[in-house]
Amino acid sequence: MKSKMTYGEYSKSYITDVPADLNSEEAQHYNKTFPFFPEEAMYIYSFKLNKMIFARGWEELLGYPDNEINMLAITSITSPEYAAFSHELNDKALMFIQSKTEDLEKYSFTIELKKIHKNGTLVPLISRIGVFRSENGQITEIIGRSQINRSIKFGKVMRYAAYGPDKTEFEEELNKVLFQYCAISIKEKEALELVSKGFSYKEIADQFNVTQSAIEKRILPLYKRFEVKSLAHLIRFAYENHILP
Repeated sequence: MKSKMTYGEYSKSYITDVPADLNSEEAQHYNKTFPFFPEEAMYIYSFKLNKMIFARGWEELLGYPDNEINMLAITSITSPEYAAFSHELNDKALMFIQSKTEDLEKYSFTIELKKIHKNGTLVPLISRIGVFRSENGQITEIIGRSQINRSIKFGKVMRYAAYGPDKTEFEEELNKVLFQYCAISIKEKEALELVSKGFSYKEIADQFNVTQSAIEKRILPLYKRFEVKSLAHLIRFAYENHILP
């Protein structure tokens, strides 16, 4: 009998610990092409070649030289309190995008989390992972960018967002499988912020050009997820955990 897949096992089955050859013509081209920003690192990973094909900024960001950093390392140095959520988000996002065959390069997701620096300290990051290249309706390369953001105030709620042509479907699919985690999506956060300012569900629906039912579906599940009993309790919880500014 096949054992149950552990968190992160699906996405990890696509990656290796092979670093990029930064002397390659391709890597040098990317080095000249992509703009460089302080306290930001990026990578491009090839599913076809099963290795990193470009990396830059990782020594400044997390202490790992660009010619040594690899995809397995990047996924493995997530701070323990974010690891299971991050791994499952990677799994479910990859599964969803692989179910599509068109406009794959338009899909991506973001997550706020902490990574472990080589010196053992924790680094607050906003990371965005997306499809860089596809062939015949299949993902061939992914791109990731991570940037230090010291203004992030972490509570016990994990924050993420999904982007793409089927953004709503993408985010709803992630919400289904990530419901067990204390997490909130950008769309849920936007609706909650307006609720906290006194707007009715109908007013919020009109502002987002969706149905009132769609707004209720963003707010009401938060009661169970965050174990609160009222709207006032939900709003207080949101402020206490830095969901709302």
